[in-house]
Amino acid sequence: MRLLTFNCHEAWVAQLDALELPFDVVDGLAGRYTDRWDERMRPRPRHARLITLEQAQPRYDAIIGHNLTDLLEAKHLEGPRLLVLHVSLDHRIDQAKLRQPPEALRENVARYLGLVGGHCIAVTERKRASWGLDAAGLEVDVVESFADPDDYLPWRGETAAGIRVANQISHRKQYLWWDLHQAAFADVPVTIVGHNPDLGVEAAAGWSDLKSKLAAHRFFIHTADPALEDGFNMAVMEAMATGLPIVGNAHPTSPVVDGESGLLSDDPLVLAHHAKRLIDDHALAARLGQGALAIARHRFSRSRFVREMRAALDTAARRWRAKP
Repeated sequence: MRLLTFNCHEAWVAQLDALELPFDVVDGLAGRYTDRWDERMRPRPRHARLITLEQAQPRYDAIIGHNLTDLLEAKHLEGPRLLVLHVSLDHRIDQAKLRQPPEALRENVARYLGLVGGHCIAVTERKRASWGLDAAGLEVDVVESFADPDDYLPWRGETAAGIRVANQISHRKQYLWWDLHQAAFADVPVTIVGHNPDLGVEAAAGWSDLKSKLAAHRFFIHTADPALEDGFNMAVMEAMATGLPIVGNAHPTSPVVDGESGLLSDDPLVLAHHAKRLIDDHALAARLGQGALAIARHRFSRSRFVREMRAALDTAARRWRAKP
C-alpha cells in the first residue's frame, strides 16, 4: 500500500509516518511558501519519498490533498481521494485571496468530491462545522493531530518567560487576537518563535531546536478569537506534550482546563497576573504542566490518530469504488 500527498503543512504530513505505510510527497510545486520540504518544520519522514508530480506512479491506494488544487493536479492519477481541511472556510477564502463567496467554494468542494467519490476530513470540529459540507450531503470526519510526549523533551522550565509559536503574525492578528496578547504580555518576558521577518522574529532552526526551546520555557501562550479560530493548534499540542502549562484566553474549544492544565482569562490584566505568577512560582508551573501533559497523552495520542486516519482512508476507498 502506498499513499500520495503534497508538500504542504509539513508538521501534519509528517504524522502520516505513524501509519507505517510508504508514501510519496510531491515536492517543488509553485505557490508554496517554500519550494522544498522545510526541514525546520520537521525532518523528512522515514517512510516518505520526495518526488515531482511527473515521478508519481499511475495508481495509489489514496491521494491526500490539502486543497482542491492538489487533487486537481493529480487528476491523471488513479486512486481514492481524501481532502484535508486544515483551516476554516472563511480563513481559506482570506488565505487564498479568493473573490468568490464562501458558499461558492463550499459548493465546488462538495460537487468535486461527489463526482470523484472523494472523502473529506477536518483537523478540528470547528473547522468541519465552518465548511457546512454536511448540508450538501457530504460527510466529513474529524481527525485531530497527535502530539506524543515520547517525541518531546521533558519540561524543565528554567527560563522564567513565556513562549509563543506563530508564523506570519502581522497577517493573522485578528485570528490570533493579537491585541489581547499585546495588552496582556507587554510587561512579561516572552519569546516568540516563527517566521515573522517584519517583526525580526525567526523560526526555530529545526524541530530539535523547537523542542529544546519548549522544554526550557516556563509556560506557553496561545490566544485566538473564538469567532475566527480554534482555541488550540499544533503548537499548543506540542507544548502540552512537553509539559508546559498554557496561558491564554478562555476559548470554548480550548483543551486546557483553567487551574488544572493552565491559566485562562479574557481579561488582559488577569492574564498578566497569571503569567507573573508562573514566572515567580516554578512549582505551580510544574503542577499545571503535568495536567497539560495528561491531556496530551489522552486526547492527542498517536494510537487515536492512527485509528481515525485508517478509518478515513477506508471510507475514501469505499467511496472511490462506489463512485459513478
